[in-house]
Amino acid sequence: MRITNISIKTAVFRGFQAPETGTLVGYGALIEAFNLAMPLPETLSLISEKRRSYRENEWIVYSNKTQFEDTLYKHLVFALKNEGINLLFFKKLFENLPENEVVELLGIEGTGQYTRKIWFLYEWLLEKELPIPNLEIKNYVPLVDEKLQYTLSHGARSSRHRIINNLPGTVDFCPLIRKTPKLEKYRSENLSAQKNNYLKGIRKSVLQRATAFLLLKDSKASFTIEGESPKSKRAARWGQAIGQAGMHNLSHGEFERLQQIVIENTRFVEMGYRKKGGFIGERDSDSFSPVPDHISAKTEDIEQLMNGLIATNNLLLNDETDAVLAAAVISFGFVFIHPFVDGNGRIHRYLIHHVLSKKHFSDQGLIFPVSASILNHIADYQKVLENYSAPLLDFMEWKETQDHNIEVTNNTIDFYRYFDATKQAEFLYDCVKDTIINIIPNEVTYLTKYEEFKSYLDNIFEMPDDMVALLVRFLEQNNGAFSNRAKEKEFKQLSTAEIADIEENYKLIFAN
Repeated sequence: MRITNISIKTAVFRGFQAPETGTLVGYGALIEAFNLAMPLPETLSLISEKRRSYRENEWIVYSNKTQFEDTLYKHLVFALKNEGINLLFFKKLFENLPENEVVELLGIEGTGQYTRKIWFLYEWLLEKELPIPNLEIKNYVPLVDEKLQYTLSHGARSSRHRIINNLPGTVDFCPLIRKTPKLEKYRSENLSAQKNNYLKGIRKSVLQRATAFLLLKDSKASFTIEGESPKSKRAARWGQAIGQAGMHNLSHGEFERLQQIVIENTRFVEMGYRKKGGFIGERDSDSFSPVPDHISAKTEDIEQLMNGLIATNNLLLNDETDAVLAAAVISFGFVFIHPFVDGNGRIHRYLIHHVLSKKHFSDQGLIFPVSASILNHIADYQKVLENYSAPLLDFMEWKETQDHNIEVTNNTIDFYRYFDATKQAEFLYDCVKDTIINIIPNEVTYLTKYEEFKSYLDNIFEMPDDMVALLVRFLEQNNGAFSNRAKEKEFKQLSTAEIADIEENYKLIFAN
């Protein structure tokens, strides 16, 4: 093979301080050795000079007993065995290796499981067959190690390689999620069942009212995240769309329909998939030149990427894949592609509702206000978006266009279809738990108290609903007391004794 001496003895690698001096191995060492144009993986592997194994920050340190022969094949075996499958790495590597060298590589261990995995990945990613005959051995092995990464429950069998393809996606869109203690803990908690048990004890009238409130709350939160303050009518329209999440299957036409609901005034927005480049970021105050934080997929790649996203969505919906993990992959994959000029962020969050509803995590019609939780954790949300976007900027080649936009000049499609979605999945699970434990119960508790207070006002004063709503708002704004304005204007019909009685009941009901 062309590359030898792959291992790197180091204490610092590309600005990352290792916990000790050791030998860099696996994907990190291979990316460096082949000078592959891609970000480093989330974790780096280091073989210690001592007999100890531990994890520290982004480093996994292995005992010196795990030292192996410093060849390409052995590094690939180590990576597959310990770091899981990195599709972006394999695509870049295979594009960098002549076909005859790949065939030579696959001949090292014949029909071994790791040879078969590498062989399958080559033909799957490059969509072409190598001059190697079909295998005739009987045993099948799963492609993705389910101890390391989340997989399809039921993968397709490739008789040519004797491999079970349990990749949770298609060749045009297949993000992967690593199994972490945090995600495994969330999955073991069965949050959907917790939500259902809680909602069983809520009166139907309160639940219906809560649904209406949460619908508007989520819609407004989604606009606020985008830095917009929509009119009530516009927020209600989008809230109505969110309430229908899960009713329609995803398609190119469905995405265009959603954009049309989001964008009320189309005078200044080119609708449909982008026909030019796109980025998120700032502009130079003097030259108006782009200063991107995120660069969107190239226009010529959008249709293929969206085809892949739609196909992967269908694959995950028809599998036993965890609902929140599926929602993270589809929703964040969409926003990273950024197929529209405007409306991407709100549709991205709509897709969370869509997948959760389709996977029966949340009941259709009962809104699951995850956008409200995202808004409450906006700094973490920005961080998890940057976790994907920032490392890629070093590998994007672009030039400024005449209209001060961006035109990407290198091949970037694989960055959008093969990424590690672990951080995004962990964040979404954080928000899902917050929604179930805090947001929904708090809203239901408030509405239960509101109905009790309203019942009191109805019985004593026969007060209209609009006036009750206005009264509660005044009392909330003034720590449970009538303001002078309220006494003199909106509620001047009330006597001093009646005002005191209302204030006392308000505090008794809402204080508990």
